[in-house]
Amino acid sequence: MKNFLKLALVIFCCSNQAYGNEQTLAELDAYWTEAERAVLEGDFAAYKASYHEDAVLVSGFKNVSYPIATALARWQQGFDDTKAGKITASVEFRFSQRAHDQTTAHETGMFFYSTTDGDGKKSDFIAHMDALLVKNRVNG
Repeated sequence: MKNFLKLALVIFCCSNQAYGNEQTLAELDAYWTEAERAVLEGDFAAYKASYHEDAVLVSGFKNVSYPIATALARWQQGFDDTKAGKITASVEFRFSQRAHDQTTAHETGMFFYSTTDGDGKKSDFIAHMDALLVKNRVNG
C-alpha cells in the first residue's frame, strides 16, 4: 500500500508539472502571437508594451547592444506605415530551444520579418534571436 501511495504521489506531481509546463508554453505562444499581430496590424503601442522599458537589444550582425527604446524609435515608422496601409509587414517566430519555468523563459530561434511596399517590392530579413522573458506579475 505504501508503494502505491508513493507511485500515486509521483504521478500526481509529474502530471501537475506537465500541466504547468503546458500552461507556460501556451502563455509564451500567446506572447509571440501577439507580437506577430502587432507587426501585421502596425500596432506600435502593443509592440512597444511587450518590452520592459529597460530591455536591451543585442545585434549579432553589428556586434553592438543598445537600449530597446533606441530600436523602437527606429522601428516606429515601419509600424506607422503599416497602420496607414503604405506597406504590409509580417513577422514569424520559430524556436529551436525553449527553456522556462513558471515565471521566466529563455527562448532561442529565428525570426522572419517581411515587408512589401506600395510598388510591390518585397524585403525579407531573417535573423537568429535569443529572448529572455520574465512573466509580468501585474498582467499575468
